[in-house]
Amino acid sequence: MKFSATISAGKFELHLIAMKPVERMVREQIAARGILDERVLMAMREVPRHEFVPDDLRDQAYEDRALPIGWEQTISQPYIVAFMTEALEPQPEHRVLEIGTGSGYQAAVLSLLVREVYTIEIVEPLAARAAETLRKLGYDNVEVRSGDGHCGWPEESPFDFIIVTCAPEEIPAPLVEQLREGGRMMIPVGASGAQELILLEKHRGVLRRKSVMRVAFVPMTGKLGR
Repeated sequence: MKFSATISAGKFELHLIAMKPVERMVREQIAARGILDERVLMAMREVPRHEFVPDDLRDQAYEDRALPIGWEQTISQPYIVAFMTEALEPQPEHRVLEIGTGSGYQAAVLSLLVREVYTIEIVEPLAARAAETLRKLGYDNVEVRSGDGHCGWPEESPFDFIIVTCAPEEIPAPLVEQLREGGRMMIPVGASGAQELILLEKHRGVLRRKSVMRVAFVPMTGKLGR
């Protein structure tokens, strides 16, 4: 019996070694921490995170942390991407606005779950790079714009949900206006070191607000930012 247990353990260890980094990321960092939506888990498996990080950080692409992508911006921790995505309950017919394109990784994940993604990045070189990466990888239902995220994308509104991946000190009023009735917004709010991730739901023009967790996002810059 002791010999059989040793063999089984050895096979388990070999399986872990052979497991693809993206599968290990999904199993150990995301599913193990309570993300249950199979569509979200599928999207996290399908999107090659290493394509969205600088070449010198590709060996760290599937680690459980944010990584720098230049211009003082980061690609979010995989768990946070999955958590925010699941909380918004994406459906195939949804049209989505993302504020803070960054690398384009969150937009790529969303693109597998919804009909259309509109994403805004204030740093023009990042927007251009993200657009090129998304185009190269075939995420054709994502449209990238360089601009001030506080203003949203009024001509394409209303949106079924809005996801914000940078932290303003106050919730921008134009984003509230561009959220459809019954829609949801996930947004980190607050100054550096004191940010809360907040889930908002719009009912009869009024926002229901739920504080979700403490987080650390890059600050939102632009018209009302720092």
